[in-house]
Amino acid sequence: MYKTALNEDELVKLLTGVTYTALARRLLKNFKKAGLQITIEQWAILDVLWRADGLTQQELASQSFRDKPSITRLIDNLEKLNLVVRIPDKFDKRVNRIFLTHKGQILQNKTKQQAEKTMDEALVNITPDQLALCNQVLTTIFKNLAE
Repeated sequence: MYKTALNEDELVKLLTGVTYTALARRLLKNFKKAGLQITIEQWAILDVLWRADGLTQQELASQSFRDKPSITRLIDNLEKLNLVVRIPDKFDKRVNRIFLTHKGQILQNKTKQQAEKTMDEALVNITPDQLALCNQVLTTIFKNLAE
C-alpha cells in the first residue's frame, strides 16, 4: 500500500475529481450569468477547435479525452446551436472535419473571460509557489497514468 500524507478520504476526493466538479459547476454558473448557453463539455470541444479548427471527429475525440459516441453527441448538439459544421474531408469522404462557424468563433472571447474569472475565484489565497507545486504534482500524476 502506498503511503501518503493524505488520509484515505482526502486521497479518494482528489482522485475522484471533487475539485474538478466544483470548478466545472462554478464555470457553468458563470457562463449562465454571462448569458452563455453552453455546457462545460461543449465548451471543452470548442476550446480544442479554437486551437486547431478543422479536426476530424477522431482527432477531436483524442484531444478532448472523449469516446466516439460522446463526441458524436456533442458535435450534434453544437451543430444544432450553429457553433460548428461537419464538412466531408477533401480526400476521404468517409471522414468528417469539424469547423467552427462564425458564431462559434466569436464565442471564444466571451467564454475565455468567464474561464479567467472562474480561475481567479478558484485561486484566491493560493500563492504562486503553491500553484506551481500543484501543477507539477498533477502533471506528474497525469504522465504516470497516460497511455
